[in-house]
Amino acid sequence: MTVITRFAPSPTGTLHIGGVRTALFNYVYAKQNKGLFLIRIEDTDQERSKKEYEKNILDSLNDLGLKPDNEPVHQSKRTDLYTKAANSLIESGKAYYCNCSKERLDEMRTAQQKAGLKPQYDGQCRDLNLPKSDNTVLRLKTPLTGQVVVKDFIRGEIIFENSELDDLILLRSNGSPTYHLCNVIDDYDQEVTTVIRGEDHISNTPRQIHIQEALDYPSLEYAHLPLVLGEDKKRLSKRHAATSLDEYKEMGYLDVSIINTLARLGWSKGDNEVFNLEDLIRDFKINDVQKAGAVFDLTKLDWVNTQHLSKLDPTTFKKTLIPFIDKLKFDYSQYDQMDELIEAMRSVKPNLSLIAEALKPYLDNFNNYDEKGVKKFLIGSEEVLNRVKMLIESLNNWNEAEISKGLEAIQAELDLSTPKMNQPVRIALTGSTQSPSLSLTIKLIGRSKSIKLLDNALTYLSKN
Repeated sequence: MTVITRFAPSPTGTLHIGGVRTALFNYVYAKQNKGLFLIRIEDTDQERSKKEYEKNILDSLNDLGLKPDNEPVHQSKRTDLYTKAANSLIESGKAYYCNCSKERLDEMRTAQQKAGLKPQYDGQCRDLNLPKSDNTVLRLKTPLTGQVVVKDFIRGEIIFENSELDDLILLRSNGSPTYHLCNVIDDYDQEVTTVIRGEDHISNTPRQIHIQEALDYPSLEYAHLPLVLGEDKKRLSKRHAATSLDEYKEMGYLDVSIINTLARLGWSKGDNEVFNLEDLIRDFKINDVQKAGAVFDLTKLDWVNTQHLSKLDPTTFKKTLIPFIDKLKFDYSQYDQMDELIEAMRSVKPNLSLIAEALKPYLDNFNNYDEKGVKKFLIGSEEVLNRVKMLIESLNNWNEAEISKGLEAIQAELDLSTPKMNQPVRIALTGSTQSPSLSLTIKLIGRSKSIKLLDNALTYLSKN
């Protein structure tokens, strides 16, 4: 049997970070079993489904390396399949038409709730053999007794009592199919063998199994992934962090870093924290995914991204960073140390957007000094700034080694700790307490600009 998995997004928005993880685990499971990974576009919601969202989803998956093995199929183009399957259920006596009004259903559910019962359809029309009309829906005849046992790779056996499951609607009164019917028909038509999806679908699974059995379809394998949570252990939303894949890419997180971080949400392999898609295909085991919700930790993503950025060769790193620099509209056409600057700033910040912003003091002008840095280091540092300014003015050989040698001499003469020596100068030159080594920072900023910035800091101190 060829293992076939699928990812079935609805194109009602850009690709969600939780959706990326679902697609990732489906792709990896298929590939490590020499199988197929498919995509199904669930676009039956015509009002909310947009072609631009569909394009975003497909392009994003392709960029991540999660390319489907066949062309995606669209639910909106498969109505005939759903109608044919529904007709077969009517003919076999496994489905029936129901004309219960909304008012009756609302009254029934209210009475059930008052009695402390689970609200569900009471089967009033089950044996009436009603004809189809503009006011009828088609319902499945759910078994009244027995159990549904779902064998889940992650959760083991999950048991549902059929008495707790009512006769779900398959076709609405306008003839349109419901989610459950479309889902089952599509999985069968695409020859899907393994359904890997979020745990919020667990309650859907017994209902879909009932439809499969009514249509004499083969059973499927299941794995329900833990939800992606925010730091407060609630489902990830915009109040915790960005939720769209696009937002993380725009911030400058590498595709491999996103995959790496998402794979670790609910799964781990020993102490190995840094890996790529090929490593995941080799090492991933669906049975090892945890049941508990997985917290999406931005700090972990930052750390993982710095690890992958450090692995890029200088040419690739520069090519990857330049679009983020250009977005800030820095003019570096006359700057002759660009390659050295980019390499020096590689590990200063955790993503490409922040790294690009950190280049501002070197390629442009910064506007403010770090307030905490001013209070802790800059105030009272006039002697240090003046001595460093004199050093820069007097150096004959302008290189990092000579600058470093001069800085060490000043530090020894003034008997200063390294922070008291370096941080005032660093703040004066960059506005921040973070930069490469001070000697390299001075070299990369350049002689004349360094002198000007030191003068600016001295003027600032005299006024404050």
